[in-house]
Amino acid sequence: MKVSEIRELLDAEFACGEEYADREVHSACGSDMMSDVLAYVKNQAVLLTGLVNPQVIRTADMMDMKCIVLVRGKKPSEDMIRLADEYEIALMTTEREMFTSCGILYSKGLRGRQG
Repeated sequence: MKVSEIRELLDAEFACGEEYADREVHSACGSDMMSDVLAYVKNQAVLLTGLVNPQVIRTADMMDMKCIVLVRGKKPSEDMIRLADEYEIALMTTEREMFTSCGILYSKGLRGRQG
């Protein structure tokens, strides 16, 4: 699924990284606990989270995630935007809750960790 499709499906807005809208992601992870994310498979994934701090961007970079969606209307800090730009990660926000966002992406074929 392309980052642009995720944006459309979740009625999300780019905070930065709109130039990466054509990137493909192959799986999704929804968590507010970065320790859980660190246990996740390293592949081109999207992270959905309500956690708003620079550690989210650092964790996504370590796990080779290509896109982060902040749920529940959360807005990124300037530090988060700066880091996402630096690490070339698309950063978006949506008003939708995490459960709903994950369900929408799942219903359109995006899956979690395989294996």
